Amino acid sequence: MLVDKIFSLHKMQGKTDDCPQRLPLVIIAIAWAGGTVATAVLALLGNWQNIAMILGSFGASCLLIFAYPESPFAQPRNIVGGHLITTFTGLAFMSLFGVEWWSLSLAVGTAIALMLLLRVPHPPAGSNPLIVMLGGVKWHFLLTPTLVGALALVVVALIYNNIGRGRHYPRYW
Repeated sequence: MLVDKIFSLHKMQGKTDDCPQRLPLVIIAIAWAGGTVATAVLALLGNWQNIAMILGSFGASCLLIFAYPESPFAQPRNIVGGHLITTFTGLAFMSLFGVEWWSLSLAVGTAIALMLLLRVPHPPAGSNPLIVMLGGVKWHFLLTPTLVGALALVVVALIYNNIGRGRHYPRYW
């Protein structure tokens, strides 16, 4: 009885809402092309400068930027701010506490809180502290690939998401 009051299994059955409809094929094609172009730009910049410009969470950023460009999570301030804050948080926790189960978890929780506090939530960036800490990266990772890569994604999104009629990006800065 007490367990049922605290942790009700019937809540896990879901509500009666239907699964959302699939996006129209044209939007899927636009998102595919946008993600392809943005990742190509990052990879080419990295090859040109002989540095890594790809961050694992950028793939998830591309999903938001090109499939859901009107989402608050896909706006430029959220992309750049979210990636910067969470990467910084991961670097700070790793420098101060090393890589421990508790420092990993506190870094992610702190990164989430900071994104929300500073009004720049970007869900893909929530993985950055883990990427930073498990990768054992150095402080320059904040500049490349994080800042330069996030800015490159925004530039591609600004160009790509404003091609064609009825398309407008961003919704706000």
